Amino acid sequence: MVDDEIEDPTDERHPIAAGLLALLAVGLAVGLVLGGAALAATQVLGVGDNESANDDPSSDASLYLPHPEKTGKADGPLITLPTGAEETKETDTGGPDPGPKESETKKESEISLSAGQTAVGLMEQIDLTGVYPGGEGAILQVQQFTDGKWDDFPVTASVSDETFSTYIQTSQTGLNKFRVIDSKSGDTSNEVRVRIG
Repeated sequence: MVDDEIEDPTDERHPIAAGLLALLAVGLAVGLVLGGAALAATQVLGVGDNESANDDPSSDASLYLPHPEKTGKADGPLITLPTGAEETKETDTGGPDPGPKESETKKESEISLSAGQTAVGLMEQIDLTGVYPGGEGAILQVQQFTDGKWDDFPVTASVSDETFSTYIQTSQTGLNKFRVIDSKSGDTSNEVRVRIG
């Protein structure tokens, strides 16, 4: 009589197995629907078509590289020598040419400065950017023109990859002039003008 009250353990697992089979069937059905939708989308969008991969340059390809062609013979010099690297010239007297006069060797500033804004309000940001060829690692001091002379502004910029950028803020109203100066060599940039007020 006690044996009749003991339940069969296989009956307890039966609902769990049925639930797992149901989950598996739902997952399979959802996967088939999503896979079919993805396949239809690739067909509509043309993903994987080999028709556009032909060599016809007039096709709808996104990039076309023309075939290389030989160029003509160069008429001019093949290299350009930097200033100061020219061969030594001789004068009419037979001696070496002393070179250009000092006024001819003085060149324009190599530091090129530009301001991101031409007019701002009081204490608004003024973006200063520029190029300094050959000035890798240089520290540039920002200067402001006040009372007839250039005064250091409390901002510096360092040169990296021959470029620099920084920003300044000031409350001095009116037309202001700024420049940068290489603190080591003394080279200065062009000036930029910004109206503040």
